Amino acid sequence: MNTVSRLRGLECRACCAPVAADGPVGTCPTCGHTLFAVYDTANWDARAWWNGLSERPATLWRYRELLPVQEAGRIATLGEGFTPILDLGEVPSAPKVRVLAKDDGTMPTGSFKARGMAVAVSRAWELGLRELFVPSAGNAGTALAAYSARAGLTARVYLPERTPGAIRQAIRSYGAEVVEVPGTIREAGEAARVREKPRGSFDMSTLREPYRVEGKKTMGLEIVEQTGTDGLPDAIVYPTGGGTGIVGMAKAFGELASLGLLDRWPRLYAVQAEGCAPVVRALSDGSVRVAPWTDPRTIAPGLLVPSPFSSERILEAIRQSHGGGVTVSDAEIVRAMRDLAVHHGLSASPEAAAPFAALPRLLKDGAIRSGERVLLYLTGTGLVFSVDELERALRSPSASEP
Repeated sequence: MNTVSRLRGLECRACCAPVAADGPVGTCPTCGHTLFAVYDTANWDARAWWNGLSERPATLWRYRELLPVQEAGRIATLGEGFTPILDLGEVPSAPKVRVLAKDDGTMPTGSFKARGMAVAVSRAWELGLRELFVPSAGNAGTALAAYSARAGLTARVYLPERTPGAIRQAIRSYGAEVVEVPGTIREAGEAARVREKPRGSFDMSTLREPYRVEGKKTMGLEIVEQTGTDGLPDAIVYPTGGGTGIVGMAKAFGELASLGLLDRWPRLYAVQAEGCAPVVRALSDGSVRVAPWTDPRTIAPGLLVPSPFSSERILEAIRQSHGGGVTVSDAEIVRAMRDLAVHHGLSASPEAAAPFAALPRLLKDGAIRSGERVLLYLTGTGLVFSVDELERALRSPSASEP
């Protein structure tokens, strides 16, 4: 059965080159930048489509016309998407601000990475690829392993050697191979591309293939559908490592606006750790791309990305939304994990708790104002982390070493 996807092709925003989408492709063959899917929406009654979404199953595949998979039989799904938005009300750290939280920790593999990998692995399967690899801080590797298993594909995951043991075990439990690499995800990526080149396997790295961002786009689509345009948050606060989520949400808002379904965007705020904040620094400096962060340190694995690929697109998305960036300390992150659990019943990973930790600073800086609605994007579950152990690690002389 056809999915009625309206995929037309791919385009590069750096050099504007059009690229066919009928075969496997990574980055732009002309300039090496990220490729983005484009859809044919001419003569399409988008309003009727949008109004009919409520009758569809509550997964991200409800948006199939604006997703790239053509054959329904090649959708490798675990029921991902349409995660809850919870009203936290007014929290003490942000008085007179209505705080919402979207909890992607409820996804099949425990994090928002399931969105991108569900779509990207499905498209890889449809295009005839058999071996996939990814460098990961943990969650992307778990998602690749699970969805590759669902599609019957081979997966290899390159992890920084300090990745928590529970994450390594989870990846292996899906049958994927784990390769441990000294250093951060930057070194894991470099090692992965060198080792995988002779094998001819396909790189599923953040923004190095066109379809993970399409899965992440569903974050923005869901927020608009779930809140309605009248209840749309004024700001979305998002933990930023590789940055695909920021780019994906911006793409969603742009597509909905072009279809006449959205007349304003939420402001997008990137949250990074004080010990690894290349995106926030670039925003502050007015740079068009990030400079690699030297000596990166944080207890949040997903935020330990010293040099995100295609950073131009991340910065572009934030600036287009009139948002910004903020840093938080590791101690603030751990306190936020505890507060979310004890006071709101929410289990959040260190990176997922970072937006909650950022609230007071955003309010103090005037980025968030009294009376506004603010959505915190909780990207992953904290069930594999121990707050007590993280607090002990912070007291250790070797805390936050890369």
